[in-house]
Amino acid sequence: MAGVYISYPFCAQKCTYCNFASGVLPRDLEQRYIETVRAELRATEWPWKPETVYLGGGTPSLIDPGVFLSEIPGRPWVEATIEAAPGTITAEKAKSWVNAGINRVSLGVQSFVDRELARTGRKHDAATVEREVAMLRAAGIASINIDLIAGLPGQTRASWAESLAWVKRICAPHASVYMLEVDDDSRLGREILLGGKRYGASDVPSDDDIADFYEMAVERLGFARYEISNFARPGFESRHNMKYWRREPYLGFGSDAHSFDGVSRWQNAESAAEYIDRPGALEKTLADPVGERFFLGLRLSEGIEGSWSPFESAIERFIRDGLLESVENRLRLTSRGVLLSNEVFAEFVGAEVHG
Repeated sequence: MAGVYISYPFCAQKCTYCNFASGVLPRDLEQRYIETVRAELRATEWPWKPETVYLGGGTPSLIDPGVFLSEIPGRPWVEATIEAAPGTITAEKAKSWVNAGINRVSLGVQSFVDRELARTGRKHDAATVEREVAMLRAAGIASINIDLIAGLPGQTRASWAESLAWVKRICAPHASVYMLEVDDDSRLGREILLGGKRYGASDVPSDDDIADFYEMAVERLGFARYEISNFARPGFESRHNMKYWRREPYLGFGSDAHSFDGVSRWQNAESAAEYIDRPGALEKTLADPVGERFFLGLRLSEGIEGSWSPFESAIERFIRDGLLESVENRLRLTSRGVLLSNEVFAEFVGAEVHG
């Protein structure tokens, strides 16, 4: 299944935890960016008819997605997703999304607890999410994802349980649970690394607590985990995101967008300004089908099937350590291995295989 990803890096505000190449950017840059993406889409010689489309951000729910979707062949797509910030959805907008071909919405909720949201820069509350989910369903969009972050400043076991309960209360069929990433690409991450207190950095839960929150999600969401960070009722898995882990082809448009044609990978310029000056692919690199089979495929709960070559020794060590298991000729992460997955994946990323 081939797909299209469109990056829209513009936001109304920059959240403290965000480490994406997005933010509050000049309005004139935004219009030039839209026209550059549309021109790139129009100039594309499609090697296949797209079956999935994903509009990510940033906050693409701030604009009419039809400006991009009208340039993409294949409608009606099997799945067309738009990421949305709660507080940006109206009944009229939801109807217009359906008319444009959207049939799935991913809501960047992150938390249903007011005090946690206030410290991140988010403007919504739980009632807003509940109301807007009802709007989406009334417009005919049943496939809805809720993003949550485990490890926000001030988060406790009780408050995390409250957020998980809200997912069940609004009957969301999909949830993505991300453990807080600490790096210098976000304001909160930089503050944590510097040992500061701004943005609630000193109140971030411990690594053990964050791991505990994640395991609570596994137990309490009420539907299956099909990928490390993703949980869904049967039939509501993200068809677009699955192609990343199964190494299926996709084309990316806009700043910092990645592409894969089955053989090579490439990336567009990281910032919106750089992309406008130089749209399209930067240098292509050959994909690593051997290593990628393991560090992408093992993200899935189904794991991978077949030969372990050329990593037999490392895999046997991970099995002894309780991080991997082999069941009916399928290799997959154990529950402990999920929590230590980066340690496992590092064995397969850029590995030099001698043989």
